[in-house]
Order: sequence, then C-alpha cells, then structure tokens
Amino acid sequence: MKNKFVLVAIAALLLGGAFFAGVKMFKSQETEKLVTMASDDLKKFVPDYAPTIGTVKPEVYLVEFFDPECESCRDFYPFVKLILEENPGKIQLVMRYAPFHGNSKFAIKILEASRKQGKYWEALEVLFRYQPEWGSHHDPKPENIWKFLPEAGVDIEKVKQDMNDPAIDKIIEQDIADGQALGVRGTPHFFVNGQPLEVFGLEPLRDLVRKNLKN
Repeated sequence: MKNKFVLVAIAALLLGGAFFAGVKMFKSQETEKLVTMASDDLKKFVPDYAPTIGTVKPEVYLVEFFDPECESCRDFYPFVKLILEENPGKIQLVMRYAPFHGNSKFAIKILEASRKQGKYWEALEVLFRYQPEWGSHHDPKPENIWKFLPEAGVDIEKVKQDMNDPAIDKIIEQDIADGQALGVRGTPHFFVNGQPLEVFGLEPLRDLVRKNLKN
C-alpha cells in the first residue's frame, strides 16, 4: 500500500510538472508571436493616431493599454513617467484605450477632445489626480470632471463640442479591437517592443525596458 501511495504521489508530481512546463511553453510561444507581430506590423501596437510622448525614433516602444477610470492605471502612471525620465531620448510611451469601466468612454472622449487643443497630457493628469472624485466605483460622478478640467488649461465649451466627433468613436473601437487581438483583459496592460509584461510591477516593467535598450 505504501509503495502504491508513493507511485501515485510521483505520478501526480510528474503530471503537475508537465502541466506547468506546458503553461510556460505556451506563454513563451505567445510572447514570441507578439514580438514577431510587433516587428512585422508595428501599427498593431503603435497606430498613427495614438497619443505618444517621448523620443520620435525610440529604442523602446512602451505601449500601455489603459482605462482612465482604472485605479491601478492611476496608481501606476507616476512610475511610467519615472521610467521615461530614467531613459531620456530612448523611449516612446504610446497610450491605447481599454475602456472596461462604465464611464471610461466618456472620459476618453474628453481626453481626445482636449488633445485637439494640444492639452492631452494635461487633461490626463487632471483626470488621474481627481479620479476618486469622479470615477469612484461605488459612487461614480463623471459630471464632476467638468469642475476639475479647467486646470488642464482647455476651452471647456470646445471640449464639450469636440468630444462628439465620430472620429473619436472610431479610435476607441479600433483600440478595443486591437486590445482583444493582443490579449488585453485588464488594465494597465503593457507591451515593450511587442513583448507583454508578464509579471505586473514597477521593477518587472523596468527590467523589461532595460532588456530592450541597446545599452
């Protein structure tokens, strides 16, 4: 009986090891496929319309699928800026939309309308700074955005008009489609030169960026 128990235990360990090895191999294959996709079709990650900041010809494309109503996106954004500051002239940050929350599209339209005034990043900072005031998951009040948006230095009436541009809907739809194709199921979701961040955190993201820098 004892020998039988030992054999069953060994078999279970072997099956478990085979399972985890299979998962690891699958993830490796998926990562390789995404990196190949990035080299063959960069626009899947970095379309012409996407908001970008950083160097024009970067060593690293840091692509973030984000949701302006996502608390983790808000918390992580200062670290993303820090990575850019640590690597001047080497990185381009590319912002893509993944609107998973109820008021996300409303906020995105405000961001895109602010971009028409050259105030995208200022508006993004305001939305993140006051997110608890307008995007609380327990009591969301998206109309509160209008109270804080003047801090971005935009013409509010023009934003209200421009946010209804059908072109903004197309941007959102395309980002959603690309996100689904790339396996984006939560936010923030990062890609570094097409390689997905598999372990979420500042240091893993920083390490992945470093691995893709030339020196």
